[in-house]
Amino acid sequence: MADVVLRNLSKRFGDTQALDELDLFIRDGEFVVLLGPTGAGKTTTLRLIAGLERPDSGRIEIGGRNVAAEAPAGRDVAFVFQQYSLYPHMTVYQNLAFPLKAPVRMLSAEEIDRRVREVARMVRIDHKLENRSTRLSGGEMQRVAIGRALVRRPAIYLMDEPLSSLDAKLRAELRLELKRIQKELGSTLLYVTHDQVEAMTMADRIGIVAEGRLMQVGTPREIYGNPANLHVAARLGQPHINLLPADLLPGGRPPSGTRTVGARTEHLDIVVGKDANAEVDWIEHLGDQNHLHIRAGNHKLVTLADPYLAIAPGDRISLTLRDPLYFDAAGQRLS
Repeated sequence: MADVVLRNLSKRFGDTQALDELDLFIRDGEFVVLLGPTGAGKTTTLRLIAGLERPDSGRIEIGGRNVAAEAPAGRDVAFVFQQYSLYPHMTVYQNLAFPLKAPVRMLSAEEIDRRVREVARMVRIDHKLENRSTRLSGGEMQRVAIGRALVRRPAIYLMDEPLSSLDAKLRAELRLELKRIQKELGSTLLYVTHDQVEAMTMADRIGIVAEGRLMQVGTPREIYGNPANLHVAARLGQPHINLLPADLLPGGRPPSGTRTVGARTEHLDIVVGKDANAEVDWIEHLGDQNHLHIRAGNHKLVTLADPYLAIAPGDRISLTLRDPLYFDAAGQRLS
């Protein structure tokens, strides 16, 4: 494995600036997730590292070597795409073995067999080795696609939303599996997603990307609790952060220059009936928790509540802020 460094990386497609002087350092053995909406530049970053696109400017260093001008085959990376891209006429075993049979690898049949079976056990597909890939479920096909990258043992694994086409239950299972495998191998992994749950549950560090720029990099806890700006604050949290005028609710101590208050669930204290300044519009019952939709003045808020809280639509409540986030007129965080 190796560390990866991107320095002042830029890429334009026609009139679109896909990446704008992006800087990112990925440590050896680290799981980094790029999180952002469609068109933010996440996949372009992966394709530049892999050599599928050439940067307009900047450096791409893998293991201390600038590879920006090298062909994809010389970069020692493995790419897992959103679609499975398996060979339909091959068995699972043959799909896993295929990357190891390139003449430049010069691996013996015994070594190929050992690696294939080891990885098949790791991704829990060893009981399907003789099946054709067309006879697998979606989750099994994605396991094979991930396994086909793992057998290569590259310097870095690049993964472009590999779980997005799976159902919610299977995505949750494979998130845990992928994190387990990455820790087991100690591999360097750069993962792209627009799903905040994937980012929060799998990443050692998250990079928030928007319009080709890297807004902030940090641990999931840092990104969630200490966002640099409004855009970063809005990327994490379920329900989404409430963005309110500075003078709407009592309890905060906004610093000079505050234009917007960011209030997540943990920043709101609710008392039913006493000194009411808000009203419950409606309630989403989600089993272990409730989503309260609240109206305060002309503003709507959403927050979580204990399912046993005695509250109903139409109830008047008191909302008080507790250590919320503050942002200036430009959307930058104020301490």
